[in-house]
Amino acid sequence: MADANVNAEVQRRYKEFIDLLPLTIALAGLPHSEAGRYYGEEQIESRLYTVRHAYKAARAIARETVQKSQG
Repeated sequence: MADANVNAEVQRRYKEFIDLLPLTIALAGLPHSEAGRYYGEEQIESRLYTVRHAYKAARAIARETVQKSQG
């Protein structure tokens, strides 16, 4: 039973992540790489930092919107 609860929570979090991905990408505002050019390790880490913070902002926006619509 505990495994089912853990699995359901993982699935819920994954769905939340996927649902927020378009907003996250838009908030991050990162440009696409040029064809045939790859990012270095430092550039990837910098972009990862930006995406993480954009995801946190997207979650906050979604939660705030849901709470306002319920109240």
